[in-house]
Amino acid sequence: MKFKPTNKPGGVVVELGPKEAQLPGTSSGPAPAVLTEFKLKKILVPVDFSDCSNKALQYAIPFAKQFNAKLILLYVVQPYLPVPEFPMVDVEPVLRQIRETGKKELEKLQRTVGNKIPLEIALREGTPYLEIINAVKELGIDLIILSTHGRTGLAHIFIGSTAERVVRHAGCPVLVVREREREFVAGKSADTRG
Repeated sequence: MKFKPTNKPGGVVVELGPKEAQLPGTSSGPAPAVLTEFKLKKILVPVDFSDCSNKALQYAIPFAKQFNAKLILLYVVQPYLPVPEFPMVDVEPVLRQIRETGKKELEKLQRTVGNKIPLEIALREGTPYLEIINAVKELGIDLIILSTHGRTGLAHIFIGSTAERVVRHAGCPVLVVREREREFVAGKSADTRG
């Protein structure tokens, strides 16, 4: 299945492959089951304020417009664990500053999106993939659109992939936006993969 922009601003087309479910009347085999209407009411966009997560937001806006859905931008503050080799340091002032900065950045993104679509912001503290999964359950999320930095090799082994963990454990569909792929802009067909 491929998602492609249309010439209409905010439009998205879903292209099915030959082995995927076909539209009624296009198959010569047995009649397909009746397709139910596909509705999205809430789309979760986890952000870390990087260019990559901003790209995920750019994907999410047309989805929200097309389906008349609400976007929820989520930023997760990851707590610092004490390291035994270093003396005890009071991390609460640092976490407070990270929370304040995160809230300001979420509000800035909210202003950027403006009144184009219904949008709310959320800030949580904890392990990012777990907080994303918990938000899906608690907020009744229908779709997650998140970015991946595309780490490979040792960086992937040691740092791990939040996106990979979310895909594995999410209770709803997940659209993963890669850091380097063609831009999702109507009318722009240039392939910008590196």
